Amino acid sequence: MKVNRLTKILLLTRSFCVLALFAISGSIYAVQSDNEDKTVQVLAFGDSLTAGYGLPAGDGFTDQLEVWLNQNIDESVKVINAGVSGDTSSGGRSRLDWALAPVKGGKPDLVILELGANDALRGVAPEITRDNMDAMVKTLMDRGIPVLIAGMLASPSWGPDYQATFDAIFPDLKEKYDVPLYPFFLDGVATIASLNQEDGIHPTKEGVAIIIDKMGPYVVRALSK
Repeated sequence: MKVNRLTKILLLTRSFCVLALFAISGSIYAVQSDNEDKTVQVLAFGDSLTAGYGLPAGDGFTDQLEVWLNQNIDESVKVINAGVSGDTSSGGRSRLDWALAPVKGGKPDLVILELGANDALRGVAPEITRDNMDAMVKTLMDRGIPVLIAGMLASPSWGPDYQATFDAIFPDLKEKYDVPLYPFFLDGVATIASLNQEDGIHPTKEGVAIIIDKMGPYVVRALSK
């Protein structure tokens, strides 16, 4: 009788331990799944400057930004490259819905809107650029998607009137929609030969690193909101 009773106690104890193990394992799995779901998604939406034109994997804007963010904030961050080389504000406006679709839930935690450089290079009327940029910011705001505008400056080659009208687009949108603005995407890099590729337009790996160091804190602040 004593042996049987002891055996029953041992079996009950073993069963309890197995159930506890399953419960703990389930909790760990749930936490892991929950953590995966909490990955911060940043959609970088722009032209060749975003796409990483002329640079190998790992050296472009989105790759370097992802590394920088994961080193500087406590959350896991994924930066999605939605840059298309040669894209204008008109092209960006036409593909915005398409770019948002692959993002989990169609709603990233932040969109970095970097367009307008090709408009300025081609002399597109600033009114067209303004209308397109305004429409994209409004679309994102209406969907509850935070946006950080990456500003652009026009080349003096089109004259002072064009330059002044174009350059005003981005700060005006910041005020209109009360969204954060990084004033000039190429700040600290533009016109510096050693920081640009042979075309003199697209940054090298080192040039991108400077952009990230300058722009990174703006991205962190935009995410914190």
